[in-house]
Amino acid sequence: MRKLVFALFLFLPFLLNAQVVKTLKKTIELKMPKTADDSMPGTRGAAVVWHPIQKKYYAAFAGNQGYPLAVFDMNGKRLSDDELTTMQDTRGLWYNPKLKKICGNGYSETGWFNYTLNSKGIPSESEVYAAGMNQPGEQSIGVFNASSNNVYFLYGQNIYVYNAEAMQEEDSTIRLHPGVSKLEDNELEDDGETLDEDYNYNVLIHTGIPKAEFGLLNAVERRVELYNRKTGLMTQKLNLPADLPTWPAFNFSYANGIYWAFDQETRIWTGYK
Repeated sequence: MRKLVFALFLFLPFLLNAQVVKTLKKTIELKMPKTADDSMPGTRGAAVVWHPIQKKYYAAFAGNQGYPLAVFDMNGKRLSDDELTTMQDTRGLWYNPKLKKICGNGYSETGWFNYTLNSKGIPSESEVYAAGMNQPGEQSIGVFNASSNNVYFLYGQNIYVYNAEAMQEEDSTIRLHPGVSKLEDNELEDDGETLDEDYNYNVLIHTGIPKAEFGLLNAVERRVELYNRKTGLMTQKLNLPADLPTWPAFNFSYANGIYWAFDQETRIWTGYK
């Protein structure tokens, strides 16, 4: 009995620091507008958002207000035409249940905006409702937490928290420790200003999964890494296909429990679970 207790005591640290490791599988595709000669504007995917009332996906390009925005049904069939545009220089997109609208943030001082949908659930116009630099960096991509009514932005290894109602930054930040599941003393001295270049630097995801609330894309290892909100430590590794194109910025998102990766050549968002 003593030997069993001793063995469990030795094994306990491993259990406390154990990580979930799994391989994600393809479940759905969202094919963005393109022409036969690939002359359709837009290169980098900004975000995918799920509208829980409309039961539709909305996906946008980053880079220009004239770049395509597309609407899809729950199975990935495109419902919008080739002429639909983002109407804003889009970066992040999220659904705000209090406003009952799809909202987003734009490049630099564009601010936060929302869409008005027509009777078919297609965006017909947009409105900037919080102009100015309501984000830490020019290329920051916002993600939303409906339970706290906060918008999060990644900058370096830090998550900057903005109150969605007051539309202003909170006093505190959340620190992540990319690739780290157990802190060493020397890592506590790091100020978190710089993110390792292995990671997609401007995309953060919020899953809402307990002890795995936030996620980063390790573009070199081709995996999604999930982090504990309270500790900032990595708790899960989710492997993506080895041949999946990954990028140091943009082209990664999370919506409706699905991890999305955008292929710039095929112009397809592929969802993995």
